[in-house]
Amino acid sequence: MLRSFLKAKIHMAKVTESNLNYEGSITIDKELMDMAGILPFEQVMISNMNNGERFETYVIPGTYGSREICLNGPTARKGLVGDRIIIFSYCLLNEDEIKDFVPTIINLDGSNNPIS
Repeated sequence: MLRSFLKAKIHMAKVTESNLNYEGSITIDKELMDMAGILPFEQVMISNMNNGERFETYVIPGTYGSREICLNGPTARKGLVGDRIIIFSYCLLNEDEIKDFVPTIINLDGSNNPIS
């Protein structure tokens, strides 16, 4: 049996841009993606701390080190620049993998820099 678990979380990211005229997705700084282990085009769940919206989309890598978090296409309607969001990535684990599994959690400051 496979079970769904949190694989990675980017916690309290600040939306830096909103681009309605795009096909749809979220752009995340490639450095933050690498830290969290999130791959290009991977499905993610987003939770907006400012308005309570929750939605799914896929990830597009942004410029490495830019600290950009951009809501694109229809997701641009789910938040505003300056909103704080949580980005969740999930995985499926079999029973043998569960006991040793630990998710990756990246906490960000108000400028989208990782904090310990």
